[in-house]
Amino acid sequence: MLDHINPFRVLFFDIETVPMVASFEELDEEMQLLWKYKTDRFKPTDISDADYFFKKAGVYAEFGKIVCISAGFFTRPKEEEEIPLQFRIKSFYGDDEQEVLTPFLEMLMQYFHVPTQSYLCGHNITEFDVPFICRRAVIHGLKLPNLLDVNGLKPWEHPFLDTMRLWKFGDYKNFTSLRLLTKLMGVPSPKNDMEGSMVASVYWQDQDLPRIHQYCQQDVVALAQLLLRFRGEEMLGEEQVVLVS
Repeated sequence: MLDHINPFRVLFFDIETVPMVASFEELDEEMQLLWKYKTDRFKPTDISDADYFFKKAGVYAEFGKIVCISAGFFTRPKEEEEIPLQFRIKSFYGDDEQEVLTPFLEMLMQYFHVPTQSYLCGHNITEFDVPFICRRAVIHGLKLPNLLDVNGLKPWEHPFLDTMRLWKFGDYKNFTSLRLLTKLMGVPSPKNDMEGSMVASVYWQDQDLPRIHQYCQQDVVALAQLLLRFRGEEMLGEEQVVLVS
């Protein structure tokens, strides 16, 4: 499976998002009203607007922000083929979303600028990560790299390897979490320290960005392991994962 994919031209990535402000009350009056318009039909009646905002705003690009993007890629020196495959990971994180987005987008433009020869790999990136990044980039007035600028392309032309869609095998009714998929495929769980639902509180209440970026990196390693499993290849050992400062 995926024999036609060059794994050295795949960028694996994951994002962590939080509400744009620490509380519903910090939104201006118009944004509070717009939040209610957008979410009223989904919000349970037994939860307040303030609680629902803190719980869910991070999944809406209009009301959330990106605090971390972790990206990884396979590498092996051409002149030293006996050296084991390595997987290098770099994270971009901080309170200023534009400063998180800018170096990530620049990396795509420099190293993954030909969509027909490069791929982005992530879990549910088609429905969440990629649209979220694009929307937030446009809000900040940032130029989209070719790999992300997919408007006008047919779905099968998108340069994405979405592990959730790969697992569907054409079944559009199926949703499988990254945690479940890693468990099924024998990949060490990336969810040892925290869950996605905890990111907002870890960011706004604990103010622990390093914990968030470490959690994000674990997801990226899991994605690389999944692609190797889909290809029927051996998974990475701990010594093959390199964190780039």
